[in-house]
Amino acid sequence: MNESQLKQLLKNQRRYFASGATLSFRSRRQALTTLKDTILRYQRELCGALHTDLGKSETESYMCEIGLVLSELDWMLRHLRTLMRDKTVFTPPAQFAARSFRSPSPYGTVLIMSPWNYPVLLTLDPLIDALAAGNTAIVKPSAYAPATSSVLQKMLGESFSPAYVAVVTGGRAENQALLHQRFDKIFFTGGSTVGRQVLSAAAEHLTPVTLELGGKSPCIVDKSARISLAAKRIVFGKYLNCGQTCVAPDYILCHEDIQEALISAIKKEIIRQFGPRPLENPDYGKIINQRHFRRILGLIDPKKLVFGGEYEEDTLRIAPSVMANVTWSDAVMQEEIFGPILPILSFRSLGQAICCVESHPHPLALYLFSEDKAVQKKVLSRCRFGGGCINDTVIHLASAAMPFGGVGESGIGCYHGKDGFLEFSHTRSIVDKKTWMDLPVRYQPYSQLKSRMLKLFL
Repeated sequence: MNESQLKQLLKNQRRYFASGATLSFRSRRQALTTLKDTILRYQRELCGALHTDLGKSETESYMCEIGLVLSELDWMLRHLRTLMRDKTVFTPPAQFAARSFRSPSPYGTVLIMSPWNYPVLLTLDPLIDALAAGNTAIVKPSAYAPATSSVLQKMLGESFSPAYVAVVTGGRAENQALLHQRFDKIFFTGGSTVGRQVLSAAAEHLTPVTLELGGKSPCIVDKSARISLAAKRIVFGKYLNCGQTCVAPDYILCHEDIQEALISAIKKEIIRQFGPRPLENPDYGKIINQRHFRRILGLIDPKKLVFGGEYEEDTLRIAPSVMANVTWSDAVMQEEIFGPILPILSFRSLGQAICCVESHPHPLALYLFSEDKAVQKKVLSRCRFGGGCINDTVIHLASAAMPFGGVGESGIGCYHGKDGFLEFSHTRSIVDKKTWMDLPVRYQPYSQLKSRMLKLFL
């Protein structure tokens, strides 16, 4: 789609929004119901596309993508009417007689740019929130997941008019052409490099943005942790989707007293979950493409590899790998890994671990394994990060009741559930002033009596 076609598409969406067709509760509910019916109808095709693009099993596709989308849809359908209502707030005495209220209003036409690692979840979740808030949407899936992108284009094209929801496919040229347009809101999920480009393009039009980025998410393992359980949950979160998860534990910071025990437990857990030969496991995924495959292999230091390291170039699969005695000067610590390599660093004191986390850009997630409540409280109070778990990994993003988003270099804004609705809405402050009386105190000419009354009211 060239730039003139994009301009026409955007013009059509603006016209459709201006007609008021997206604003009523009935129309929003119908859009969400249509989307749910479409997902259920295309569920098998979506699973097949996810297997083609990322080697995901049907179970993982449902657990980590389709099921979470349906959960967000159900939550939004249950709460939509409440979210749309005006919320009455306190009115100061100086504004008597009046009613003050907060009123959510859709932005208008929004752009949703999604990544390749969870191409169904990270496309449809923000779309649900955008439609619930009353917007029209142009969706741009990643070109790196072409099979899933094709199914998304087909299913959304069958269910919605392009003037309401449109899918634009393609690569960098299409991304740039879209960013040259003036949208009312841009929602981007991806890497920080492209995120900066999106923010820069949005600044040209002063367009509000949501950036869901990533970073090196730490996993702190205190010496009070239950080692075997910590290993099980770390292995699950780290190697899910072959490590290509924005909130995966990027590295472990463990107390030096338990390092050897933790490494041993992680090795056993990898074998238990993926088998002695993970590359032969049909439910273990693959790296998205050759470029990322070679990049990830380049991060492995054979001298520090204590487990894994096997790979198959023809299938783009890299076995779950563990590196020990890693330092911040190693290549694996210079960038977000986004692959099945788990570096392990150690600390002597909790203060040292906290200093290590805080001396680097704020991560999208942080995980802490500890049975000590004082340790838990200290880490939560001292470390800045988007979200996370105590004694588990990654599951915090699966709840519509909690916002999901980053802070600092890991993102701007948040979504899911109520926060998603608000992220795609502008909340207007309205004072409905009554006409049956009008206090004269604010009007000139001023007097000492009026001044005393103002001080009393304010």
